[in-house]
Amino acid sequence: MQKLLAQIVKFGIVGVIATVIDFAVLIALTELARWNPVASATASFIVSVVFNYVASMRYVFSHREGMSRRREFIIFVVLSVIGLLINDALMWVGTEFVSLDYRLVKVLATCVVMIWNFVTRKIFLEGDESK
Repeated sequence: MQKLLAQIVKFGIVGVIATVIDFAVLIALTELARWNPVASATASFIVSVVFNYVASMRYVFSHREGMSRRREFIIFVVLSVIGLLINDALMWVGTEFVSLDYRLVKVLATCVVMIWNFVTRKIFLEGDESK
């Protein structure tokens, strides 16, 4: 249980940094470049996923023995694409149908996707640390 708690803390730290990157790019593209909030959210999500992959696989999750780095990356990307679809769906519904401020919707979407990311990465990418 202590290992899981430490892992969740590490995941949280990486997540906070990735979220800062995500929000900074989102706001810059929306406010400065005048992109649509959903397009901005897509681009910012992709930038933060690249950081998140490198940091998560280096500091949070142990490498699964017998899994190539290529397969690991493909699984990470597939899980991230699903997270992106969740993110964009929530951004679209929140901004277009509910008419909420895009920043508020992004906070909510980030919480949902964060849970998705931790659970699915733990299931599909985590190695057995007891060995």
